[in-house]
Amino acid sequence: MPVDYEVLQDSLRLREGCTGEAPPDHRAHAVCLLLFQNPGTTILSIQKADHEGYPWRDDVALPGGRIEPDDRTPTDAALRELHEELAIPSSDVKVLGNLGHFQTQVSNDDLEVIVARWIRRSPVHIDRREISQVLELSVEALAEFHTRAGFRSRPEGEIGDALVYELPDARIWGVTARILHEFLELLLERGIVE
Repeated sequence: MPVDYEVLQDSLRLREGCTGEAPPDHRAHAVCLLLFQNPGTTILSIQKADHEGYPWRDDVALPGGRIEPDDRTPTDAALRELHEELAIPSSDVKVLGNLGHFQTQVSNDDLEVIVARWIRRSPVHIDRREISQVLELSVEALAEFHTRAGFRSRPEGEIGDALVYELPDARIWGVTARILHEFLELLLERGIVE
């Protein structure tokens, strides 16, 4: 199921100004929801490293991290983190837009989600201190699960703790599930995927 990237970019542009802001008491982070074709549209995600005491131990996440003082924008931070974590240079990525702000429930972190397309694929190299593996999430499989689980057209707050995406290779919950919910709702609502 291919995504029409022009329609997606236009849809993200229409959301500008409606994506909220980071709460003042939260630490600012930026993550990259990176899409590519394989052969259907796929989201590149990571599984966090399995370290004792690490709050995100084994969680499925999007590549990203804290916005540093040297980062001019959240987009710069997301692209820097993408390169640091997966060795994907910003020259191989086309930024499509901003999905908005999402807060973690475990800590006072605000994640600003930058949506991008991986236009020139190259080998991925991971930092094993932070990441145990790279996961490729099929947008088609996510959309099917989203609809089958009854998440479609329901606010994520209404779904509560039941908002978990169970895929053959991954169990996605927490802030990553909330990000995927918002993204899938956008794709389905705008007819970008069915």
